[in-house]
This record gives sequence, structure tokens and C-alpha cells, in this order.
Amino acid sequence: MLHDTPLAAAVDDLRRGRTDPVEYADRQESSAATVEPEIHAFVSESDRWTRVRKRAAEVANRQSTPAPRPPLYGVPVGVKDIFHVDGLATRAGSDLPAEVLSGPQGPAVSRLADAGAVVLGKTVTAEFAYFEPGPTRNPHDTQHTPGGSSSGSAAAVAAGLCPLALGTQTIGSISRPAAFCGVVGVKPSYGRIPTDGVIPSSPSVDTVGYFTQDVAGAHLAADVLCEEWRTLPTPRDRPTLGVPAGPYLDQASDTGQAAFEDHVDRLASAGYDIERVPVLENVAAVNERHEQLVAAEMAMVHEEWFSEYADRYADATRELVERGREVTAGEIARGRRGREALRTALETAMEKHGVDIWISPSAPGPAPAGIDTTGDPVMNLPWTHAGLPTVSLPAGKTDAGLPVGLQCATWFGGDEDLLAWADGIAAALNTGL
Repeated sequence: MLHDTPLAAAVDDLRRGRTDPVEYADRQESSAATVEPEIHAFVSESDRWTRVRKRAAEVANRQSTPAPRPPLYGVPVGVKDIFHVDGLATRAGSDLPAEVLSGPQGPAVSRLADAGAVVLGKTVTAEFAYFEPGPTRNPHDTQHTPGGSSSGSAAAVAAGLCPLALGTQTIGSISRPAAFCGVVGVKPSYGRIPTDGVIPSSPSVDTVGYFTQDVAGAHLAADVLCEEWRTLPTPRDRPTLGVPAGPYLDQASDTGQAAFEDHVDRLASAGYDIERVPVLENVAAVNERHEQLVAAEMAMVHEEWFSEYADRYADATRELVERGREVTAGEIARGRRGREALRTALETAMEKHGVDIWISPSAPGPAPAGIDTTGDPVMNLPWTHAGLPTVSLPAGKTDAGLPVGLQCATWFGGDEDLLAWADGIAAALNTGL
């Protein structure tokens, strides 16, 4: 079911004229006819392929032959169904009327369009980007969850339905599904990609990110999506990797911890310096603070909708909103202040111990069986709370054939350095696999 169509290869084919955008769309339709009924990555859309071919033809016809083709010329992309896209309804995985959720298209989608991308469709999201899952299945094993809430985006990229897809992360909604589906998941520094045109969950921590099949594709997407992206030369020196020893790592399962230690050994064998640093000793308090903040801000976002349509919300989302209404103003302020404090603590530890990148499991373990849960985001939560940039890298598979990922994080605003270093880390992780 898996197909190898990385973004860099798609861009090369399309920009060099080896494939016409309409021909490429025809190929994607043929692939989707086989794969999509099995994994359900996309929100249903009547006459999708007529729309897609029309857009692909517009991209091709707009391009005069002598001029350089735009960076994502004709590339099909998936867009998580909490982003507004001109001409497509936004449902956010919910039963609320589409008209009450409508809004203008934001910069993230517009930047893709301006770069020549073709929106293949809306990808399935857990209801309002929380925990109530949609029908999407993991392409590596359809009896397992793809993760969430950016379920459809991760699965679509893993299955080769599109080489790039947008997602969001409020707790672990990019890093975790990237790990479960065996793809690259990039969560930039908080605010690096504007969240305008996205239905919010918790504005203090919501972050727009994306999925690709490899790091080369992640570089191409970052140059289009991120504010003032700087292309850095290939680093000559390896970064020092920090392992956040203590209660945080103890949250991973036995399988997850064993896989992570194997990743650490592989990186050490490749010549990376590893520093085990006691940090996040208060991770339980961080988890509680973040969860309270998300609940409170979710309740604020949904105040008007919930007052009219509470009976249309799934139980998990309804319970979150109701819990958020009980959070005090003081607790909200404490949660927001805590973000800066945690960021400072992590960056201070980096400076003290000479750490360039924190490495940790992208999820507690491989994807759980069944699709009635999206898995636990606990390994992603502290980095999201602090607003630090992360990239989840594919790092092999379990004996059962399920992917596992390595999560890499660095200082706030260090997105370019993180992706530049990610090339070498990814190569070291996959040597000998």
C-alpha cells in the first residue's frame, strides 16, 4: 500500500517538465483509487478530480516556458480539515454545520498556492483537532491508528497520495502521527508559520506544521511556508545530542524506550556526542499545566458554537470544553507564564551542557491497535508547551513492522539549524536498516 513519492522527486519531475501537472494529477487519481478506500486519509468530496485537474491545468497554463517554474509547481498537497481553503468547506471532523465554521483562507494555504501547489483535498482530522478520531487507518497496518489529530495528513503522505500535507500541533498532533506512519513531521517554532485561517484549539500553543516523506522534502516545504526562511550550508560539525534523562523518558513504554536506546546507540556509533542531562523532572506538573491551558482556551474558542450545538460534539470534545469552563483565570495565566519558564529552563540546560539538539521518542511506542484512539501525545507535550521547534524522523520499525520515530528539538527560532542537522541524523538512524 505504501508508495515512494518524496517531495523533492515530485518537484524535480514537475519543474523539469518530465511530468505535466495534469498528467501528475491523473497518476495520483489512479493511485488514490487503490489506496484511499483502504486508509480514508481524505474528507469525501464530490468530483474531486475534476477540480484537481482544473487547478493543475491553471498552474500549467499560467507558467510561461522561459520563466523559472515556482518551487512547488504542480505538486499535490493535502490540507488538514481545520484550515480554510477557498472553494472547499471546513468541517473540522465535526457534525457542526459547515457554514458556521467557514472563514477566509490563511497564509499557509495561500503560500502553497502561490508556490504552484495543487490542493488535492482536505485531510481527515480528529474532531476539532482534539482526540475524537476519524476513519483514517495506518498505511503500514490498517488495524492500527495513524495517530492524530493530523491523522489524514500523515497517512496520505505515508501512502504516497501526496508528497506534502499540512497539519497542526497543540499537544502532539504532528510528531506522533509522523512517527506512527513512518514519515517526517515538522513542527516549527511557535508562530513561525501564521495560524490565520485555521480553526484554533489553544491559540497560546497552536502551531502549523507539515509532513513529508524525507528531510529533503522538509527543506523545500520550509522555504515556502516559514517566515523569512534561511537556507543554510550543510553543517561540517555534528551537533551534540542531549538525552532528557529522568521522569520524562520514563513515560515511554518498554518497547519505546528500547527502540530509543537503540537509536542513541546508532547515533553514538555514527560519531555523535551524547549528553544525558537531567531535565523535565517536573514533567507531571508541565503536563497538567498544558492540559489545563488547552482545555481553557478550547472552551473560549468554542463558547458560541458550544452554546448552540453542544449536543453535536463528540463526548471527548464535549468533556474537554466543559472542563475548560472550570479553569480559573489564575490557572490560565499560570499556564501561559509556564511556557516561557519551561523554554528558558530547557535552553539554559542546553547552554550549560553544550547540547545542540534534544533527542527523545516521538511517541511512547509504536501505533496502538485499533482506530478508536489516536495514541498518547505525552512525549511531545513539553516541547509544544515551550514552543520549541521539533522534527520527527523515521527511525526504523518494530518486529511487528510498525514504524517508530525519533523526535529532535532545539532552541526557539533554531528551525533552520534543526533541519540542517536533521539530514545527518536521519542518515545515521537508517544506516544498516
